[in-house]
This record gives sequence, structure tokens and C-alpha cells, in this order.
Amino acid sequence: MRDPMRFMFVGDSMTIGRAGDFTWRYRMWQHLNASYGGPYAIVGPRTGLYDAHADAPVSHAYGAPDFPAKAWPHLAGWGEGWQHMAPVIRAAVAAHRADVLLVSLGLIDLGFYTNSDQTALYAREFIAEARAANPRVRIVLLPVIPNIRADTDPAFAAEVDRFNDLLAKAVADLDEPSSPLLTASRPASYDIHRDTYDGTHPGPSGERLLAGAFADAMRQAWGLGAPYAVTARRVGDRAERG
Repeated sequence: MRDPMRFMFVGDSMTIGRAGDFTWRYRMWQHLNASYGGPYAIVGPRTGLYDAHADAPVSHAYGAPDFPAKAWPHLAGWGEGWQHMAPVIRAAVAAHRADVLLVSLGLIDLGFYTNSDQTALYAREFIAEARAANPRVRIVLLPVIPNIRADTDPAFAAEVDRFNDLLAKAVADLDEPSSPLLTASRPASYDIHRDTYDGTHPGPSGERLLAGAFADAMRQAWGLGAPYAVTARRVGDRAERG
């Protein structure tokens, strides 16, 4: 029997989620169950959701009762960005033997910590550190997606666009056959008024779009799994709170 493919989710508040959320990690778990066709594991050093009352990632109140604890692991944090993850990714990849990193970072950096040039340098550092732990690691990177600040602040929107260009350049510069890098496509239909609960954090429809962006990138580039739309039809939709 072949070893399981080990996936690690890396991200900020949009990835960790808050108490009561389903999270796009749940949608990806559904997708892998329905389409991967081989053994896999979801790995990482953390398991919790952000609890606003405690102001800490101490909740395990996931919105979906069928989301098992073995699929909760991640490396995501409320208020954390590329500059926070770059110093810890080597140890996380090594400890959990991650094969594939699904990364959604950048908004929090640009919003609170660094400009586009500095953020892009942290992204390059992150890639180097992940490869130091596993020279054959695969990484899928999601650009910064639409958000309420970019919708109302033209200067910030320009920084987001510049960072996304720099991230694409980093992928082009650093991609290697032995350790492939992918840039997932920003979901074309993503609407902050419909797909988020506050202009930034995804609700159920936004979670599906984010999971679909990663799933379709892996399918198109690596032949891994099925198109996300196929999974969505198999899983089906139901009323869910955002």
C-alpha cells in the first residue's frame, strides 16, 4: 500500500475560521474524500478555530458535525500572515511530513504589517524554508482575493494587485520539477457581498469557491482529483450558516 499524500492548510483568518464556521478546509476535505482516489492525510500542528470571546484559537465547534477530528489539523492563525508563517513552516513541514501545502496568505500582511515588496520577500522565504524541510514539497498559492478594504481603498487595492503580480513572479522564478509551485486562480465569480459574511471572511459559498480554486489548480496541473464542480454535485448543498 502506498504512503498517504499529506496535505497541510496554511493561512490566516480566512483559513483557520471562527467558532461555528464550516471553513474551506472542510470543503477541501469533502473534495478529497470524493475525488482523490488514494490514501491521504490532513496534517498540521494546530486544530482549533478562532474564538472571538476568548480572542484565541481555542474552539473546536466546527459547523459541520461530520467533520472528523483527524481532518482538523492546519497551520493557520487569526491575524497571521506570510511574515509569521515563514519562520515556522520548516519545522511544521518536517514534523508533519507534509507533501502538499495549500496556502492562502497576504491580506493580513498588506493590511497591517508590510507592503507588497516586503510581503513578496516573506513569500519567497516561506518557499525556501518549506523546501529545506522537504525538497520535494508541492505548494499551491492563492493570490489575495477580493475583500472589502480593497473595494473601498484604491491605494490598498493597488498594493494587493502589485503583491499578486509579485507572487506570480516568485512562482515563475522558483518553480522546479522536483518541487512544483502553482498559483491558484482567484475565483472569477467571488462576490464579497454574497460570498463573505463581513466583506472579507468567507461564508459557505465563499468556502466552496476557495476550495474549488485549490482543487481545480491541482487537477489541471497535476491531474490530482476531479474538477471541484464534480465534487459539489456529489456532495450536494444544504442550508448552512455563514
